Amino acid sequence: MMIPIAEVAEKAGIPSEFLEPYGKYMAKIDLGIKKVLGERKGRLILVTATTPTPAGEGKTTNAIGLSMALNAMGRKAVVTIREPSLGPVFGVKGGAAGGGKAQVLPFEKINLLFTSDFPAVSAAHNLLSAMIDNHIHQGNQLNIDIRRVYWPRTIDMNDRALRKIAVGLGGKANGFPREDSFVITAASEIMAILALATSYEDLKARLGRVLVGRTMKLEEVHASDLKAEGAMSVLLRDALMPNLVQTSEGTPALIHAGPFANIAHGTNSVTAIDIALRLFDYVVVEAGFGADLGAEKFVDIVTRIGGFKVDAVVVVTSIRALMNHGEGVLEKGFPNLEKHVENVRAFGLPAVIALNRFPSDTPEQISALKAFCSKRGWKMEVSEVYAKGSEGGKELAADIIEVVGQKSKLTYVYELEDDLKTKVSKLATKVYGARGVTYAEDAESDIRSLEKRGYGKLPVCVAKTQFSLSDNPKLLGRPTGFDVSVRGVDVSAGAGFVVVYMGDIMLMPGLPKEPAAVGMGLDEKNNIFGVF
Repeated sequence: MMIPIAEVAEKAGIPSEFLEPYGKYMAKIDLGIKKVLGERKGRLILVTATTPTPAGEGKTTNAIGLSMALNAMGRKAVVTIREPSLGPVFGVKGGAAGGGKAQVLPFEKINLLFTSDFPAVSAAHNLLSAMIDNHIHQGNQLNIDIRRVYWPRTIDMNDRALRKIAVGLGGKANGFPREDSFVITAASEIMAILALATSYEDLKARLGRVLVGRTMKLEEVHASDLKAEGAMSVLLRDALMPNLVQTSEGTPALIHAGPFANIAHGTNSVTAIDIALRLFDYVVVEAGFGADLGAEKFVDIVTRIGGFKVDAVVVVTSIRALMNHGEGVLEKGFPNLEKHVENVRAFGLPAVIALNRFPSDTPEQISALKAFCSKRGWKMEVSEVYAKGSEGGKELAADIIEVVGQKSKLTYVYELEDDLKTKVSKLATKVYGARGVTYAEDAESDIRSLEKRGYGKLPVCVAKTQFSLSDNPKLLGRPTGFDVSVRGVDVSAGAGFVVVYMGDIMLMPGLPKEPAAVGMGLDEKNNIFGVF
């Protein structure tokens, strides 16, 4: 039974004047609250995972459950997670609102459009797309080279048919014909900007810096040159405010922004985390996919922008995932866990392993994993928050309470002063375990161009498969002796990082043979079914 959102806000210490309700059980938090809150006081607990299977390993469920357990043990805690994208909801992975007795509520509303932040991001992104083509159609005063328009279009749906398209067809009245493309909204630079902006002023500045293309003389064209950032910020005004909801046990949860971790930076917003750290004693932050993706990007990108300190890390794994990495043999999958824990420790952070227990897990399998962790001196707990709620996460919470008291010193994988190739090399060899890096010819020239144009000191955001430590999804476990292949490099000048494309990663996913959408609908009472 859900409780009114005003009661959730009161328990969290959020004054009513900073609450903007969206119905009975959801609300946005006005950013003006930061003027009345004190300094940051909370401990930041980052939740990451081992390399997942396509179904996911319950990282969001365990992040929610951990926050509930901490509250049940008398600590003032909150979970901050990303908003779900409709692509996975209707595709194969499902939503991103937890499961079982460790969910965020209202479950279906959160998974389906929520407070319209995703539509706002899509609208702001596509407004810029429309203004680019309109500018070219209306005389092209900026002399934009239509062969060098970098800005795509976006939609929050898996649709492979939109990966490459042609626009401006049908005659003079419809503009200039050119090639174009779509990316899923979670991969839009506007989504990254929403997640990384620290204020409305910062939002507008970042929007203005978005690189949309080049002129015939190879001069850069930014959104500010089209005078687009003002209208884009109007569309994103409400979207910049974090969303307050509740967990299955009525404890507070903040959900905001939704960048994917394989093709973007993969964590919820800087504003949500900042507000949470001022309101709560323990802030549980979910980072997408494995420690090679979301956690690394949180360390190297988000902490630098937000000025965050990480106090502890939870590495979620499952017997299912480890069996997958061991090709059916559990012990052969342990090296994957080992590498992710090594990565977390290389970041200078203490780690606790959480085994997300499934009904099919046997006592023998669990004992084998415990023995493996114990031999290495790692703390490991069995998490049963899916089945038991907060009661199933108290042992994990107790470990976290103990661990956050230890000293941690955040260590970046690379320095911003490193050149781009050095940054990529450090990521590949230190985090992924690669032997080296190979570059396509175009990628080499892209790097030279970006460094010449002043982007060489930005952090790097690698876009690669989430299903392997390498850039090849078929290389499971802890592969060795491989090279990663860089096929392209772009700059997200507004977000403030350089995107490096490895392997065959795509910015617009496709639906599976039987998408989850086929099992959804409304029952005879018009209640939603099939969303998971």
